Amino acid sequence: MESQINKDERIEIRVSSQDKRIFKRAQELSGDKTFSSFIIRVVRMQAESIISEKERILASNRDRKVFFDAVFGNQEPNKNLATAARRYKSKITSK
Repeated sequence: MESQINKDERIEIRVSSQDKRIFKRAQELSGDKTFSSFIIRVVRMQAESIISEKERILASNRDRKVFFDAVFGNQEPNKNLATAARRYKSKITSK
């Protein structure tokens, strides 16, 4: 399927000869047929991992803020919530 994707973008990087030897050795051991496919696969896996981790952290921080704002904020309950609370209290006290 990958060969069907139009690859019109190019990335060029410079690396030390030691890094390139390590990358080539890893590519040989990984079973990837080409050096490019190895680099793309490894970089993509790492990129997806970083994105996933950072999005979890951002969502967690956003959720934490929403929770603490709801619990400790100075907002008055809306009309529906106040009505529901009165209804609940009347049912509890009538038992």
